[in-house]
Amino acid sequence: MGRLTSVAVALAAGVFLVGTAPAAAQGSDDPLTLTATLDGQDIAGHTMVITPRRPVQLSVTVTNNGAAPAHVRGIRLSGTALALTFFAYDTTLPFDVGPHTRVTRTFGLDLADLDGQAIGLLPASVQLFDVDRDELVAVDTVTDVRGSILSVYGVFGIAVLLLTIAAWATCLLALARHRLPANRWRRALRFMPAGFGAGLVAVVTLSVLRMIPPEPTVEIPIIAGTTAIGLLLGYLTPHPLPPAVEPETTRMPLTREVTG
Repeated sequence: MGRLTSVAVALAAGVFLVGTAPAAAQGSDDPLTLTATLDGQDIAGHTMVITPRRPVQLSVTVTNNGAAPAHVRGIRLSGTALALTFFAYDTTLPFDVGPHTRVTRTFGLDLADLDGQAIGLLPASVQLFDVDRDELVAVDTVTDVRGSILSVYGVFGIAVLLLTIAAWATCLLALARHRLPANRWRRALRFMPAGFGAGLVAVVTLSVLRMIPPEPTVEIPIIAGTTAIGLLLGYLTPHPLPPAVEPETTRMPLTREVTG
């Protein structure tokens, strides 16, 4: 059970580290700029409250400052956390934006199934794609999804919590039974998955409680800190006692009494 838990948390660590690798910086000379509003409110720099089963009006305004026309084919509204996408809505809405012109398009989004996909604060973005599905321009925001705790994101958090409890229970049980490795660094690595899982639980909990969204500037320090604490606790655990050695029983030599 302990080895399975360690492997599962280690795989989650790999997915997290790969997914949160910084993306290539976009050129500052990008001719396209995007402004998006949700029910009339600009999404940039605001937390957008999204209630499932209530349709919303999404409006995008694209400004082309370049000399070549831009061909937009689709729009996507997506929400991510821990480098995983928990909801995404794609709409095919072809339109062209000529050089030095501005185009606005407004359409409705049916978010009825969002109740089973996410809950709490989640970073989100509105992206425009061309005919080859390459991103043209995007704008970021934070969404406050009023979904269910049994949504995909909520169940993900519950699963991480159970794995983390199992990881800590395995480590502490091995400590109580004096079955940890004798080498300090091996003991530290034994506690590392438990510390990593504690960081994931903290990030998801803060998100579900609508306190802090799981953005890279928040989640990376939290998870790195709890992982370091797990390593330190494992390193400082006492050396396991050596196995008790039973004393050898002394055998009395047999003597024969000789009578004269």
